[in-house]
Amino acid sequence: MATEARQVLVVGAGVTGLLTAVRCSLAGHQVTVLDRGAIPNPGSTSFDQHRAIRALDPGDLAGTRRTAVAHRRWLALEALLGTKFYRRVGMVTAWAAAEVDQVTAAAADADLPVSVIGPDSFPHVRFPAESVGVLEQHGGILLADHALAAVARWLGEQPNVTLRPWQEVKSVDPETGHVHLPDAETLKADLTLIATGPWSKSLVDLPMVLHRQTLVYLKPPEDLAEAWERTPGIGRIGSEGTAWLLPPGGGTLLKVSSATVCREADLATGGSPAEELRWAEQVLAEPILADPKRYTVMAVKRCHYLVDADTGAAHLKRIGPSTWARTASGGDGFRTAPLVADQILAALEDINDLGEDEG
Repeated sequence: MATEARQVLVVGAGVTGLLTAVRCSLAGHQVTVLDRGAIPNPGSTSFDQHRAIRALDPGDLAGTRRTAVAHRRWLALEALLGTKFYRRVGMVTAWAAAEVDQVTAAAADADLPVSVIGPDSFPHVRFPAESVGVLEQHGGILLADHALAAVARWLGEQPNVTLRPWQEVKSVDPETGHVHLPDAETLKADLTLIATGPWSKSLVDLPMVLHRQTLVYLKPPEDLAEAWERTPGIGRIGSEGTAWLLPPGGGTLLKVSSATVCREADLATGGSPAEELRWAEQVLAEPILADPKRYTVMAVKRCHYLVDADTGAAHLKRIGPSTWARTASGGDGFRTAPLVADQILAALEDINDLGEDEG
């Protein structure tokens, strides 16, 4: 039986909001997307050169299986939009040699294809001592800003989608889902999703912690350009196993960072170049690259993201009868956005029996 068309309000045009709008539009619903800036918004946390797509979490097999589905969603989105933004170069995580059998067994239990590789496969990258890499063959790198721009173009062509950029939201009533704008306009819908990332604290009353992180963008030496083109994303490296890199390719730079430069913050604000350079120096001091002095720093970026105060992870919460909030996303917000879109569409299909859910 066909689902009745519903009115959907999406507050926030980052990756979660835009992908939710796509899913709801394809299902025949009327969708309005609002954002405080442009759509897509270069100032959003989603907007970046690239983001990692991976699934393996040996401690959470159910989560691994769910996230593996997102890989297929991105491929389907490429087909829908008729453009390429998913570099399927794989994702590697470093593990102590003694842990590898356990990790690969967990991947097999989750039906996730992986292979073990030696650190010498990528001599331009430094792996922790006594570690090996586990390669997720279905992982890869999304050209994030390219993907967001393509999604926004597609949405702008759909008759059942209304995009409202440069639209500040004054408040959201969780009980009714009504969205109040500064000019006294009130928007109503059958379902409202709040997905405004670090700026959610003014709209949603949930226990959240804001984090600030520094990202460093590098140009590799010319003689390593070909090697980097064949390099996957790599994580769990660095002095404490909390550093990671996303390789250059498709017009992007090499991006590196580490959890060691992640710190709590009060507001999502910009910082002075001198301050960010100091944090960048800490990132570059991590044992990530075999010869870091050969790399040219092209840019340093400050980013912010919210996490759930209790779990330190992402969440999707129903905060009212027909109001949902994806306010905390952490570093997983981009790769799990298709799963959030699935959950919102499922809620629409059973609008009279919404149940609380967390993701």
